[in-house]
Amino acid sequence: MSTYADRLNALRSQLKSDNLDGFVVPLTDEHMSEYVGSYAQRLAWLTGFDGSAGAAAVLPEEAAIFTDGRYTIQVRNQVDGALYSYEDVPDTSIAEWLGKHASKGARVGFDPWLHTRAWVKQAKRSLEAIGAELVAVERNPIDAVWAGKPQPSKARLEPYSSNLAGRASSDKRSEIASWLKDHGADAAVIAALDSIAWTLNVRGRDVTHTPVALAFLIVNDDASADLFVDGDKVDEELRNFLGDDIRLHERSAFEPFLTDSFGGKTVAVDPERSVAAIELALEAGGARVLALRDPAVLPKAIKNEAEKQGHREAQYRDGAVISRFLKWLEEEAPKGGQDELSVAAKLYEMREATGELKDLSFDTISGAGPNGALPHYRVNEESNHPLEMNSIYLVDSGGQYMDGTTDITRTVIVGTPTEEMKDRFTRVLKGHIAIATARWPEGITGGRLDSFARQHLWQVGLDYAHGTGHGVGAFLAVHEGPQRISPPGGAYAGSDEPLRAGMILSNEPGYYKAGEYGIRIENLVLVVEVEGAAAEAGKKLLGFETLTFAPIERRLIDTALLTSEERQWVDDYHAQVVEKIGPRLEGEELDWLEAACAPL
Repeated sequence: MSTYADRLNALRSQLKSDNLDGFVVPLTDEHMSEYVGSYAQRLAWLTGFDGSAGAAAVLPEEAAIFTDGRYTIQVRNQVDGALYSYEDVPDTSIAEWLGKHASKGARVGFDPWLHTRAWVKQAKRSLEAIGAELVAVERNPIDAVWAGKPQPSKARLEPYSSNLAGRASSDKRSEIASWLKDHGADAAVIAALDSIAWTLNVRGRDVTHTPVALAFLIVNDDASADLFVDGDKVDEELRNFLGDDIRLHERSAFEPFLTDSFGGKTVAVDPERSVAAIELALEAGGARVLALRDPAVLPKAIKNEAEKQGHREAQYRDGAVISRFLKWLEEEAPKGGQDELSVAAKLYEMREATGELKDLSFDTISGAGPNGALPHYRVNEESNHPLEMNSIYLVDSGGQYMDGTTDITRTVIVGTPTEEMKDRFTRVLKGHIAIATARWPEGITGGRLDSFARQHLWQVGLDYAHGTGHGVGAFLAVHEGPQRISPPGGAYAGSDEPLRAGMILSNEPGYYKAGEYGIRIENLVLVVEVEGAAAEAGKKLLGFETLTFAPIERRLIDTALLTSEERQWVDDYHAQVVEKIGPRLEGEELDWLEAACAPL
């Protein structure tokens, strides 16, 4: 089918054949993943939208696409407004929209392997209120009309060294078994792919940019486990690595196993990270479902010493790449002939030249001029924009290395900036510094720190429509929960999570002027206990250790807007860049780095 209109029409015809009057299409997979394999890219196939968060709802005469503030412009560029209305989350929700637009008596379908139980209950209530019905489908109707749909990856699972992981899988499973006993549960279903990888000390290549494998895991109260994975993905080396305490099953056996194995038993299931079909299968077999957070989530987020040190090494390696790239960009961009694609390709080439790169950690956001104003922009042949004189270029990128996952954004000027550009950049920098230097007593949540980053923009009536910081994994997902630095409530789950020593987050305030330019400054930071200091009532005092080291664009800084303390922070940071990255460079590259990091 050549056009998105054809695809929408084909879906509507299939829905009619299936005796359905509507269908909901989320951007996720059976594991509630943010980034999904090509086989699960149903939303992109249907609508053209290729962001990392969104959903669509299709009815016989109308359809809608739902995105948050990160994608306000992108969704309008990629999705035909004649086919879909644009709906902003959290101002509305799919359930609310269906309640207003579905007809009385309508049967609206959903795939129970792609939605949480909470979503099902919410949508069901909205539809029942108007006399309509929510219907679980046995086969996803998009799969029936998607000609040439990719198959799930067959890549092998790979052992992940305990030297890098810092803990043996048996130790992690014993901790989960103790947790199960504390909660009176017999087993826990772990469906999130990064949690499975972390628990078993394995990695995979089934999802672009995230080193995980398609599988389901059940951890039992005796610390044994049942792993459900395609048999083709397992070899003798992996069997030996996993050991006898981990029983292997075909992935297709997962649902029957849930129904047949837990009658009269109590099973912990994460309501946010598990799909409705898992709970339904357990309940059908007589199990009691206990709604508890995935027991791997928090220990995975709190990095051990091996993971912290691995991260530091990965950041230094990546920082040297970024420094070489910024030097190249400063020299080549003013000559003309460079565009978003060519520059992103050069950065990839430089990362690959380290010999250590396993993958990018996400598609590089390479935004020149107006495209930089799209916070989650992804360049393609149609949108590709040249780097022009006297314009801003924003590059948000990262690498997957065996010892760590990187994520860094730098904003540079090609030519001469306007006073407005310098003002906005400096206000973003001030917010970045406010996060980097924050101190707080343990127990404080990321949501309470978020306004530190926005205050200098707020003073002149400006803001940005994304969170300030997300968690980052250790050679795992570049977006990792449960921690965030983001406005409380709304679309930002995790803003109410207390920040704990060992957590890694991004620090990335920004500013975006639609149609003109975007600004973001991003480093990764590690939550640490502040030595020699204590908060009231014996609580630990926490702060951040910056992990990312690469020059910040000095030509965009209006030093008159900085306090003396902020100027000192920039100088101290740049001195650390030279100290940590300098030994990895030589000759002209080292000369350039020292000049780029000269005191303000």
